[in-house]
Amino acid sequence: MAVHKKVKEFVPGKDKIEAELADALGEFLVGFDALYVDSVKNFQVDSIIPGKIVNIVNDEVVVDVGYKSEGVLSVHEFDRPEEIEIGDQVDVLLEGIDDQTGMIMLSKRKADRIRGWEHILSTKKEGDIIKGRVIRKIKGGLLLDVGAPVFMPASQISIRRTGDISEYIGKELECRILKIDEARMNIVVSRRKLIEEEREKKKKRLLEELQEGQTVNGVVKNIVDFGAFVDLGGIDGLLHITDMSWGRINHPSEMLSIDDEIEVKILSIDYQNERIALGLKQKSRSPWVDVEDKYPVGSRVKGRVVNVMSYGAFVKLETGIEGLVHISEMSWTKRINHPSEVVQIGDIVDVVVLDINKEKQEISLGMKQTEQDPWTLVE
Repeated sequence: MAVHKKVKEFVPGKDKIEAELADALGEFLVGFDALYVDSVKNFQVDSIIPGKIVNIVNDEVVVDVGYKSEGVLSVHEFDRPEEIEIGDQVDVLLEGIDDQTGMIMLSKRKADRIRGWEHILSTKKEGDIIKGRVIRKIKGGLLLDVGAPVFMPASQISIRRTGDISEYIGKELECRILKIDEARMNIVVSRRKLIEEEREKKKKRLLEELQEGQTVNGVVKNIVDFGAFVDLGGIDGLLHITDMSWGRINHPSEMLSIDDEIEVKILSIDYQNERIALGLKQKSRSPWVDVEDKYPVGSRVKGRVVNVMSYGAFVKLETGIEGLVHISEMSWTKRINHPSEVVQIGDIVDVVVLDINKEKQEISLGMKQTEQDPWTLVE
């Protein structure tokens, strides 16, 4: 009994052992314990954990995350594979743990996307401007990398139809955030929105600067049957077909092509509706200015038939000046049912100027007046 008590005095108790052990190992024990607890707590699948690159073998990067086994990443998960160095710190997503082998599956790319998504949510909101690089073309639009993948619909790329949207791949685009869906981790952006906003600003500035009668440069953006729309650098103006040439044209495409750079004159500005009427022929002197001097009433001239209607034929005297030979002024003696019985388009004919209405830009011509009136012979 005495011996037993003596042994107990010399054999330290449990608490004393742990205290002495802690004193001997010092901070190492505390650090180890903390690492162990933290590691156990963080080694959950789908959690992001810190790691350190410990080796690089061919296209594989070995990462130590403090688990019993190391993980492997592909070098293609790094934006700059050539800059990878042993000892670098890297955040990775723990995708899975094999219970039998103890192997762990890691992903740096997914961790980057999650971190990027978290950053966007904390710093951006709907309506903010964001910049990113186009990664690839997908169904319905483009995928951009802004720290996380975001979607830009094809309709939101530009204000005008884009032929092949794959031409944007690799380009840095600035766009506006249209929608953030946190539940689906989805963001929709628009480049078109920014372009429209910028054009609206330019339009207001231009409307303040432009004046009627001013000559400006523009680019033909669209051609329609009744004219052409010209971009003046932020606002479109309409160049009507009747203001393209003093002469006769059947379609605007006879004079213009899309993307042509042209100089036009501002005819009128509707500030309320933001509409601008443009003229091309007004840059040159109107042939009607001295028409009475060039073609006095009673003078005989030659012209080319350019159109035949049921009521008469139009004869071109020069570019911009056409006169009408009414069916009743074609012959003294013949009963004519249709002008085509007398003339055809392209015919060169002699005519006499009967009347001029300079205000309406109309000239009345006669063909029968080039011959003697048979009624004078009867007398």
